[in-house]
Amino acid sequence: MRPSLEKIRQLIPPLSQALHKGQAGSYAWSVRTRVYTGAPFFSAMSSMKLGADLAHVVCDPGAAIAIKVNLIVHPYMRTTSGLRRDESDQDVMPHIVSLLERLHVLVVGPGLSRDETMQCVARQTVAEARKRNIPVVLDADAIYMVQHHPDTVRGYRKAVLTPNVNEFKRLCEALDIPVPKPQDKDAAGQLSRALGGVTVVQKGSVDVVVSPDTTYTCDVTGSPRRVGGQGDVLSGLIAAFLAWGQAYQKKIWEHDGTIAEKEIIPLACYAACLMTRECAQEAFKQHRRAMLASDMLAHIGGVFDRLFSEPPHL
Repeated sequence: MRPSLEKIRQLIPPLSQALHKGQAGSYAWSVRTRVYTGAPFFSAMSSMKLGADLAHVVCDPGAAIAIKVNLIVHPYMRTTSGLRRDESDQDVMPHIVSLLERLHVLVVGPGLSRDETMQCVARQTVAEARKRNIPVVLDADAIYMVQHHPDTVRGYRKAVLTPNVNEFKRLCEALDIPVPKPQDKDAAGQLSRALGGVTVVQKGSVDVVVSPDTTYTCDVTGSPRRVGGQGDVLSGLIAAFLAWGQAYQKKIWEHDGTIAEKEIIPLACYAACLMTRECAQEAFKQHRRAMLASDMLAHIGGVFDRLFSEPPHL
């Protein structure tokens, strides 16, 4: 039900001067709109704080200034109202496709909005990522996208969905799965199977990670304070661990290769759930009811060191 921390440690690249920027942790990707600029910031910064080398944020022009702090921002996205008369969603896609060749992981959803053009571009972007075998993390408004267009991810074993309680319920209803009762331990498994083997991270009082071959539960105490942005932190941490998993598969550093490819996604998701809960716990201890998602970012480095750190290979 839980992987060992030692196994997760094997996915983490060493700190080494022999590696260059972009190898260890690679790229985290986000597709966002101007309405919810905090969501992409928390997601991308979580990846960077954990140790991803680079984070590219693709957003509409109105969001670029608010997000552009320690991140690489590409203001290519457009809302329906933001399109010029001579533009369409097809004018946006070449810019995004050119970036995909440089990415290890794609994160879609936090701050995306339900705007028709944004949703359409997001679906096309996921389709292009699938062609390139890039892992995709779908959260927030990308869950809404899957709810209405399940074939966007159906059968893609490198897709990760991170629904909260309400999003999980709506997904089940859309896919004609009986809405699970709280004690139904196989609910996430039913959803995973209905979508052809995607990995599902069912968020709740206990986080459940289900892939076609593995089920993990993460019941570590988090924070009794629920605050907007915690899910964005989780999506960013998943992206970073997945990027490391990609680097592990490519043998960017020397290792014994004992972790099978099918193990990497559930291990990454569990590690991110564990990190998110531990960071929330530490932030709550310090700030109590005043805790914000931004307070969690400050604890990522310390929690990582406590759970996973080993002497650096300099």
